[in-house]
Amino acid sequence: MSQTKRIGILTSGGDCAGLNAVIRAVVNAASRLGWEVYGIKNGTDGLTERPLQYEILTVHNFSDTPWPRISGSYLGSLNKGVKMDSLEEISKRFGEGAKTLGLDAVVVVGGDGSMNIVSNYCRNAGIKMIGIPKTIDNDTPITEFSVGFNSACQVCTSAIDSLDATARSHNRALILEVMRRAAGHLAMHSALAGGADVCLVPEIPYTIDGIINKLRDIKTSGRNHAVIVVSEGIKTEDGSHVTGAKNIIGENVYGGIGQYLSAEINKRYNEFQTRVTVLGHIQRSGIPTSFDRALAAVFGAKAVELLAKGENNKMVVWEDGHVVPYALEDVVKQGTTLLNTNSDYVKAAVSLGMYIGEVKK
Repeated sequence: MSQTKRIGILTSGGDCAGLNAVIRAVVNAASRLGWEVYGIKNGTDGLTERPLQYEILTVHNFSDTPWPRISGSYLGSLNKGVKMDSLEEISKRFGEGAKTLGLDAVVVVGGDGSMNIVSNYCRNAGIKMIGIPKTIDNDTPITEFSVGFNSACQVCTSAIDSLDATARSHNRALILEVMRRAAGHLAMHSALAGGADVCLVPEIPYTIDGIINKLRDIKTSGRNHAVIVVSEGIKTEDGSHVTGAKNIIGENVYGGIGQYLSAEINKRYNEFQTRVTVLGHIQRSGIPTSFDRALAAVFGAKAVELLAKGENNKMVVWEDGHVVPYALEDVVKQGTTLLNTNSDYVKAAVSLGMYIGEVKK
Protein backbone atom coordinates (compact mmCIF):
# COMPACT_ATOMS: atom_id res chain seq x y z
CA MET A 1 0.00 0.00 0.00
CA SER A 2 1.02 3.60 -0.55
CA GLN A 3 2.58 5.77 2.15
CA THR A 4 1.04 8.83 0.50
CA LYS A 5 0.02 11.55 2.94
CA ARG A 6 0.24 14.76 0.95
CA ILE A 7 -0.34 15.31 -2.76
CA GLY A 8 -0.25 18.27 -5.10
CA ILE A 9 -2.60 18.94 -7.99
CA LEU A 10 -2.06 21.32 -10.89
CA THR A 11 -3.75 22.17 -14.19
CA SER A 12 -1.44 22.58 -17.15
CA GLY A 13 -1.90 23.70 -20.76
CA GLY A 14 -4.94 25.45 -22.21
CA ASP A 15 -7.94 25.65 -19.92
CA CYS A 16 -11.30 24.03 -20.59
CA ALA A 17 -14.63 23.38 -18.95
CA GLY A 18 -14.51 20.63 -16.33
CA LEU A 19 -11.15 21.39 -14.70
CA ASN A 20 -12.73 22.50 -11.44
CA ALA A 21 -14.82 19.34 -11.34
CA VAL A 22 -11.58 17.33 -11.59
CA ILE A 23 -9.97 19.31 -8.77
CA ARG A 24 -13.04 18.78 -6.58
CA ALA A 25 -13.03 15.03 -7.26
CA VAL A 26 -9.37 14.67 -6.31
CA VAL A 27 -9.76 16.80 -3.18
CA ASN A 28 -12.87 14.94 -2.01
CA ALA A 29 -11.43 11.47 -2.66
CA ALA A 30 -8.07 12.32 -1.06
CA SER A 31 -9.68 13.99 1.96
CA ARG A 32 -11.65 10.81 2.72
CA LEU A 33 -8.29 9.04 3.08
CA GLY A 34 -7.02 11.71 5.45
CA TRP A 35 -4.55 13.12 2.92
CA GLU A 36 -3.59 16.77 2.54
CA VAL A 37 -4.03 18.30 -0.92
CA TYR A 38 -1.96 21.23 -2.09
CA GLY A 39 -3.31 23.12 -5.06
CA ILE A 40 -0.39 24.31 -7.20
CA LYS A 41 -1.08 27.70 -8.78
CA ASN A 42 -0.52 28.55 -12.46
CA GLY A 43 0.55 25.14 -13.66
CA THR A 44 4.17 24.14 -13.14
CA ASP A 45 5.08 27.76 -12.36
CA GLY A 46 3.67 27.22 -8.88
CA LEU A 47 6.54 24.83 -8.10
CA THR A 48 9.31 26.22 -10.32
CA GLU A 49 9.00 29.94 -9.54
CA ARG A 50 9.97 31.51 -6.23
CA PRO A 51 8.20 32.12 -3.95
CA LEU A 52 6.15 28.96 -4.38
CA GLN A 53 2.53 29.50 -5.35
CA TYR A 54 0.08 27.11 -3.74
CA GLU A 55 -3.03 26.77 -1.60
CA ILE A 56 -4.04 24.01 0.78
CA LEU A 57 -7.33 22.67 -0.52
CA THR A 58 -10.17 21.13 1.49
CA VAL A 59 -13.67 19.98 0.66
CA HIS A 60 -14.90 23.40 1.79
CA ASN A 61 -13.16 25.06 -1.17
CA PHE A 62 -15.76 23.47 -3.43
CA SER A 63 -18.77 22.50 -1.31
CA ASP A 64 -20.03 26.05 -0.70
CA THR A 65 -18.92 27.67 -3.99
CA PRO A 66 -20.00 27.43 -7.66
CA TRP A 67 -16.48 26.58 -8.86
CA PRO A 68 -17.12 22.93 -9.86
CA ARG A 69 -20.01 24.11 -12.04
CA ILE A 70 -18.10 26.72 -14.02
CA SER A 71 -15.26 26.66 -16.53
CA GLY A 72 -11.72 27.94 -16.15
CA SER A 73 -9.33 26.68 -13.49
CA TYR A 74 -9.58 27.56 -9.80
CA LEU A 75 -5.81 27.10 -9.67
CA GLY A 76 -4.92 28.91 -12.89
CA SER A 77 -3.09 27.19 -15.73
CA LEU A 78 0.01 27.54 -17.89
CA ASN A 79 0.09 27.35 -21.69
CA LYS A 80 3.30 28.96 -22.89
CA GLY A 81 5.33 25.97 -24.02
CA VAL A 82 8.77 24.91 -22.83
CA LYS A 83 12.08 24.66 -24.62
CA MET A 84 13.45 21.22 -23.94
CA ASP A 85 16.99 22.60 -23.45
CA SER A 86 15.72 24.08 -20.19
CA LEU A 87 14.37 20.71 -19.01
CA GLU A 88 17.16 19.89 -16.55
CA GLU A 89 17.07 23.23 -14.76
CA ILE A 90 13.26 23.41 -14.56
CA SER A 91 13.08 19.78 -13.38
CA LYS A 92 15.49 20.67 -10.59
CA ARG A 93 13.38 23.65 -9.47
CA PHE A 94 10.20 21.58 -9.80
CA GLY A 95 11.66 18.86 -7.57
CA GLU A 96 12.92 21.36 -5.01
CA GLY A 97 9.48 22.98 -4.88
CA ALA A 98 7.74 19.64 -4.36
CA LYS A 99 10.25 18.69 -1.66
CA THR A 100 9.76 22.01 0.15
CA LEU A 101 6.01 21.34 0.31
CA GLY A 102 6.58 17.73 1.34
CA LEU A 103 4.57 16.34 -1.58
CA ASP A 104 4.49 12.57 -1.96
CA ALA A 105 2.98 12.77 -5.46
CA VAL A 106 1.52 15.19 -7.98
CA VAL A 107 -1.73 14.85 -9.95
CA VAL A 108 -1.34 16.61 -13.29
CA VAL A 109 -4.45 17.60 -15.24
CA GLY A 110 -3.29 18.28 -18.79
CA GLY A 111 -3.22 17.39 -22.46
CA ASP A 112 -0.69 15.51 -24.57
CA GLY A 113 1.94 18.26 -24.33
CA SER A 114 1.58 18.57 -20.57
CA MET A 115 1.84 14.81 -20.06
CA ASN A 116 5.12 14.82 -21.97
CA ILE A 117 6.65 17.90 -20.33
CA VAL A 118 5.51 17.43 -16.73
CA SER A 119 6.20 13.69 -16.71
CA ASN A 120 9.79 14.57 -17.64
CA TYR A 121 9.97 17.02 -14.74
CA CYS A 122 8.59 14.43 -12.33
CA ARG A 123 10.85 11.64 -13.58
CA ASN A 124 13.99 13.79 -13.41
CA ALA A 125 13.04 15.06 -9.96
CA GLY A 126 11.98 11.65 -8.64
CA ILE A 127 8.38 12.76 -8.03
CA LYS A 128 5.45 10.34 -8.34
CA MET A 129 2.79 11.45 -10.82
CA ILE A 130 -0.69 10.51 -11.98
CA GLY A 131 -2.02 12.21 -15.12
CA ILE A 132 -5.64 13.12 -15.89
CA PRO A 133 -6.34 13.98 -19.57
CA LYS A 134 -8.12 17.22 -20.38
CA THR A 135 -8.30 19.14 -23.64
CA ILE A 136 -10.89 20.61 -25.99
CA ASP A 137 -8.90 18.91 -28.79
CA ASN A 138 -9.56 15.31 -27.68
CA ASP A 139 -6.10 14.47 -29.04
CA THR A 140 -4.51 13.11 -25.86
CA PRO A 141 -3.17 9.61 -26.64
CA ILE A 142 -5.10 6.40 -25.92
CA THR A 143 -8.11 7.85 -24.09
CA GLU A 144 -11.35 7.96 -26.06
CA PHE A 145 -12.42 11.17 -24.32
CA SER A 146 -10.64 13.92 -22.41
CA VAL A 147 -12.28 16.28 -19.93
CA GLY A 148 -13.40 19.46 -21.72
CA PHE A 149 -13.95 18.06 -25.19
CA ASN A 150 -17.66 17.40 -24.82
CA SER A 151 -18.28 20.87 -23.40
CA ALA A 152 -16.34 22.51 -26.25
CA CYS A 153 -18.37 20.50 -28.76
CA GLN A 154 -21.55 21.83 -27.16
CA VAL A 155 -20.33 25.42 -27.49
CA CYS A 156 -19.44 24.87 -31.16
CA THR A 157 -22.71 23.11 -31.90
CA SER A 158 -24.69 25.96 -30.32
CA ALA A 159 -22.74 28.39 -32.50
CA ILE A 160 -23.62 26.37 -35.61
CA ASP A 161 -27.29 26.44 -34.61
CA SER A 162 -27.16 30.22 -34.25
CA LEU A 163 -25.30 30.73 -37.51
CA ASP A 164 -27.77 28.53 -39.37
CA ALA A 165 -30.61 30.83 -38.33
CA THR A 166 -28.94 34.01 -39.52
CA ALA A 167 -27.59 32.35 -42.67
CA ARG A 168 -31.15 31.36 -43.52
CA SER A 169 -32.32 34.96 -43.04
CA HIS A 170 -29.67 36.54 -45.25
CA ASN A 171 -29.02 33.92 -47.97
CA ARG A 172 -25.45 33.46 -46.82
CA ALA A 173 -22.81 30.78 -46.50
CA LEU A 174 -21.42 31.38 -43.03
CA ILE A 175 -18.00 30.09 -42.02
CA LEU A 176 -17.28 29.05 -38.42
CA GLU A 177 -13.58 28.80 -37.54
CA VAL A 178 -13.05 26.54 -34.53
CA MET A 179 -9.92 25.57 -32.63
CA ARG A 180 -7.48 23.24 -33.03
CA ARG A 181 -4.12 23.00 -34.71
CA ALA A 182 -3.36 19.48 -35.88
CA ALA A 183 -6.40 17.43 -34.91
CA GLY A 184 -9.89 17.76 -36.37
CA HIS A 185 -11.95 16.07 -33.65
CA LEU A 186 -13.67 19.24 -32.45
CA ALA A 187 -14.59 20.43 -35.95
CA MET A 188 -15.85 17.02 -37.08
CA HIS A 189 -17.92 16.21 -33.99
CA SER A 190 -19.56 19.64 -33.82
CA ALA A 191 -20.16 19.79 -37.59
CA LEU A 192 -21.95 16.44 -37.45
CA ALA A 193 -23.99 17.46 -34.40
CA GLY A 194 -24.89 20.82 -35.94
CA GLY A 195 -25.68 19.50 -39.41
CA ALA A 196 -23.06 21.65 -41.17
CA ASP A 197 -22.73 21.42 -44.97
CA VAL A 198 -18.94 21.55 -45.10
CA CYS A 199 -16.33 20.51 -42.52
CA LEU A 200 -12.62 20.95 -43.13
CA VAL A 201 -10.08 19.26 -40.86
CA PRO A 202 -6.26 19.17 -40.96
CA GLU A 203 -6.16 15.43 -41.66
CA ILE A 204 -8.07 15.55 -44.98
CA PRO A 205 -6.97 17.63 -48.02
CA TYR A 206 -9.57 19.85 -49.67
CA THR A 207 -10.03 22.10 -52.69
CA ILE A 208 -11.82 25.42 -53.00
CA ASP A 209 -13.60 23.99 -56.03
CA GLY A 210 -14.83 21.11 -53.86
CA ILE A 211 -16.38 23.59 -51.43
CA ILE A 212 -17.94 25.58 -54.27
CA ASN A 213 -19.36 22.44 -55.88
CA LYS A 214 -21.08 21.67 -52.58
CA LEU A 215 -22.48 25.21 -52.41
CA ARG A 216 -23.74 24.88 -55.99
CA ASP A 217 -25.50 21.63 -55.09
CA ILE A 218 -27.16 23.38 -52.14
CA LYS A 219 -28.30 26.24 -54.36
CA THR A 220 -29.62 23.84 -56.99
CA SER A 221 -31.61 22.00 -54.34
CA GLY A 222 -33.48 25.23 -53.60
CA ARG A 223 -31.85 25.99 -50.26
CA ASN A 224 -30.62 29.54 -49.79
CA HIS A 225 -28.02 29.14 -47.02
CA ALA A 226 -25.12 27.02 -45.81
CA VAL A 227 -22.81 26.59 -42.84
CA ILE A 228 -19.11 25.76 -43.19
CA VAL A 229 -17.06 24.57 -40.20
CA VAL A 230 -13.29 24.77 -40.46
CA SER A 231 -10.53 23.88 -38.01
CA GLU A 232 -8.03 26.71 -37.45
CA GLY A 233 -5.16 24.34 -38.27
CA ILE A 234 -6.18 24.01 -41.92
CA LYS A 235 -3.63 25.24 -44.43
CA THR A 236 -4.32 27.04 -47.67
CA GLU A 237 -5.18 25.07 -50.79
CA ASP A 238 -1.50 24.97 -51.78
CA GLY A 239 -0.47 23.66 -48.35
CA SER A 240 0.97 26.82 -46.78
CA HIS A 241 0.09 28.51 -43.48
CA VAL A 242 -2.09 31.60 -43.66
CA THR A 243 0.18 33.35 -41.17
CA GLY A 244 3.87 32.90 -40.55
CA ALA A 245 3.59 34.02 -36.93
CA LYS A 246 5.37 32.00 -34.24
CA ASN A 247 4.92 31.74 -30.47
CA ILE A 248 7.72 32.18 -27.92
CA ILE A 249 9.10 28.68 -28.47
CA GLY A 250 8.92 28.78 -32.26
CA GLU A 251 5.64 26.95 -32.89
CA ASN A 252 3.29 28.14 -35.62
CA VAL A 253 0.47 30.43 -34.48
CA TYR A 254 -2.71 29.53 -36.33
CA GLY A 255 -5.67 31.60 -37.40
CA GLY A 256 -7.00 33.42 -40.43
CA ILE A 257 -8.08 30.37 -42.39
CA GLY A 258 -11.74 31.41 -42.23
CA GLN A 259 -10.99 34.77 -43.87
CA TYR A 260 -8.81 33.07 -46.48
CA LEU A 261 -11.61 30.66 -47.43
CA SER A 262 -14.16 33.46 -47.51
CA ALA A 263 -12.02 35.51 -49.91
CA GLU A 264 -11.31 32.53 -52.17
CA ILE A 265 -14.95 31.45 -52.35
CA ASN A 266 -16.09 35.00 -53.11
CA LYS A 267 -13.55 35.28 -55.93
CA ARG A 268 -14.86 32.19 -57.69
CA TYR A 269 -18.55 32.00 -56.76
CA ASN A 270 -21.04 34.78 -56.11
CA GLU A 271 -24.30 32.97 -55.45
CA PHE A 272 -23.73 33.14 -51.69
CA GLN A 273 -22.30 35.95 -49.62
CA THR A 274 -19.84 34.61 -47.07
CA ARG A 275 -19.12 35.87 -43.57
CA VAL A 276 -16.70 34.51 -40.97
CA THR A 277 -17.13 33.86 -37.25
CA VAL A 278 -14.01 32.99 -35.25
CA LEU A 279 -15.22 31.31 -32.08
CA GLY A 280 -11.86 31.54 -30.32
CA HIS A 281 -11.57 31.16 -26.58
CA ILE A 282 -15.33 30.98 -26.08
CA GLN A 283 -14.81 27.28 -26.85
CA ARG A 284 -12.84 26.92 -23.63
CA SER A 285 -15.64 28.43 -21.59
CA GLY A 286 -19.29 27.73 -20.96
CA ILE A 287 -20.99 25.51 -18.40
CA PRO A 288 -19.37 22.04 -18.24
CA THR A 289 -21.69 19.40 -19.69
CA SER A 290 -22.94 16.54 -17.55
CA PHE A 291 -20.67 14.17 -19.47
CA ASP A 292 -17.56 16.20 -18.68
CA ARG A 293 -18.52 16.54 -15.02
CA ALA A 294 -19.06 12.79 -14.73
CA LEU A 295 -15.80 12.08 -16.57
CA ALA A 296 -13.99 14.48 -14.24
CA ALA A 297 -15.43 12.68 -11.23
CA VAL A 298 -14.40 9.18 -12.30
CA PHE A 299 -10.95 10.32 -13.46
CA GLY A 300 -10.29 12.16 -10.19
CA ALA A 301 -11.48 9.26 -8.06
CA LYS A 302 -9.36 6.81 -10.05
CA ALA A 303 -6.24 8.96 -9.75
CA VAL A 304 -6.49 8.95 -5.96
CA GLU A 305 -7.27 5.22 -5.94
CA LEU A 306 -4.10 4.49 -7.92
CA LEU A 307 -1.94 6.52 -5.55
CA ALA A 308 -3.55 4.77 -2.58
CA LYS A 309 -2.55 1.42 -4.12
CA GLY A 310 1.02 2.60 -4.56
CA GLU A 311 0.78 2.99 -8.32
CA ASN A 312 2.27 6.00 -10.05
CA ASN A 313 3.63 7.35 -13.33
CA LYS A 314 0.31 6.49 -14.96
CA MET A 315 -2.39 8.40 -16.84
CA VAL A 316 -6.03 7.46 -16.43
CA VAL A 317 -7.92 6.97 -19.70
CA TRP A 318 -11.49 6.27 -20.80
CA GLU A 319 -11.48 3.01 -22.73
CA ASP A 320 -14.50 0.88 -23.69
CA GLY A 321 -16.64 2.38 -20.93
CA HIS A 322 -14.06 1.95 -18.17
CA VAL A 323 -11.34 4.05 -16.53
CA VAL A 324 -8.01 2.31 -17.10
CA PRO A 325 -4.46 3.35 -16.10
CA TYR A 326 -1.73 3.46 -18.76
CA ALA A 327 1.99 3.99 -18.19
CA LEU A 328 2.93 7.60 -18.89
CA GLU A 329 5.83 6.33 -20.97
CA ASP A 330 3.39 4.57 -23.30
CA VAL A 331 1.13 7.61 -23.45
CA VAL A 332 3.98 9.95 -24.42
CA LYS A 333 5.27 7.44 -26.96
CA GLN A 334 1.92 7.47 -28.79
CA GLY A 335 2.05 11.21 -29.49
CA THR A 336 -0.92 13.36 -30.53
CA THR A 337 -4.01 11.41 -31.56
CA LEU A 338 -5.28 12.77 -34.87
CA LEU A 339 -8.76 12.29 -36.28
CA ASN A 340 -9.05 8.82 -37.79
CA THR A 341 -10.01 9.51 -41.41
CA ASN A 342 -11.65 6.08 -41.56
CA SER A 343 -13.69 6.59 -38.39
CA ASP A 344 -17.45 6.23 -38.15
CA TYR A 345 -17.69 10.00 -37.71
CA VAL A 346 -16.00 10.62 -41.05
CA LYS A 347 -18.01 7.88 -42.76
CA ALA A 348 -21.25 9.33 -41.39
CA ALA A 349 -20.34 12.81 -42.61
CA VAL A 350 -19.76 11.47 -46.13
CA SER A 351 -22.95 9.40 -46.06
CA LEU A 352 -24.95 12.47 -45.02
CA GLY A 353 -23.62 14.47 -47.94
CA MET A 354 -21.25 16.76 -46.05
CA TYR A 355 -18.20 17.93 -47.99
CA ILE A 356 -15.19 17.09 -45.81
CA GLY A 357 -12.47 17.31 -48.42
CA GLU A 358 -11.08 15.01 -51.04
CA VAL A 359 -11.67 11.70 -49.27
CA LYS A 360 -10.76 8.49 -51.00
CA LYS A 361 -13.81 6.61 -52.24
